[in-house]
Amino acid sequence: MNKIRRVKKAYRSRSTLEGAGVHLRRALGFDRTNLLDPFLLLDDFHSSNPRDYIRGFPWHPHRGIETITYMLQGRVEHGDSMGNSGVISPGDVQWMTAGSGIIHQEMPKGQKDGLMWGFQLWANLPASHKMMPPRYRGITAEQIPEVTTSGGARIKIICGEVDKVAGPVKDIVTSPEYLDVTVPPNTDFKRTIQGRHTAFAYVVEGEGYFDDRRDPYHYEVVSDRYFDYEGDIMFGPEYLVAFGDGDEIAVTTGDKPVRFLLISGKPLHEPVAWYGPIVMNTEEELRTAFEEYRLGTFIKKQA
Repeated sequence: MNKIRRVKKAYRSRSTLEGAGVHLRRALGFDRTNLLDPFLLLDDFHSSNPRDYIRGFPWHPHRGIETITYMLQGRVEHGDSMGNSGVISPGDVQWMTAGSGIIHQEMPKGQKDGLMWGFQLWANLPASHKMMPPRYRGITAEQIPEVTTSGGARIKIICGEVDKVAGPVKDIVTSPEYLDVTVPPNTDFKRTIQGRHTAFAYVVEGEGYFDDRRDPYHYEVVSDRYFDYEGDIMFGPEYLVAFGDGDEIAVTTGDKPVRFLLISGKPLHEPVAWYGPIVMNTEEELRTAFEEYRLGTFIKKQA
């Protein structure tokens, strides 16, 4: 019998400023570097006010990580030192492997009504791949398959495989799975998670229970903190739910549907040296990266 992964920790994303003054909610990052290895950061940028995001993320470097941008509304215009440029439109994904180093910019643009909504996830690279050649993958909404389970849940597959249907992003070192899941009201949903992979959910809309325990009342969750608890809680938008060990996750809805990002991947169990947009394994590697950026030798020529 499969073991259900219990909710290990849960917390609400919190407001922060990033880039040239972009207002967003950070669900993962800050002081939680090792909580969800290999994942480092998850930002939720959601606003109808262009002043919250229009200054964007001007030219900046990355090394040692992958950045995954997924848009729901609005678009992001981007360009990078590899000569790539384009627009990430609603439903699109940009999966960028910074590897040895890349310099890029991301400039959000809202819809006609000003609405802009998307997510950026950072996934760490192992020491053996920190200096791999950078690569860029632009995936359009039409390239992302969607399956419907027998219980009526709809799953968009960005990376990973559901019912023998594979997502468009493959050959990633940490074997991640990135799903956009919508579970209808009064429905039980289960999803097997590979081996000892780290797994978490980020609630986009609606609300649901995220393991199979029940309590006669709901706990009040303290904003901006995570906690350990006994019993189950119904989680709504802007909450990140981190799962413990087990074979599968179990989500149950009440009178409302729930939509969430379900993300999992193989932990690296390596030291993390992180400052700003660069993530390495040692402080010396970190100093080297910033010195190379200062000297103009940050971008490596590939054979």
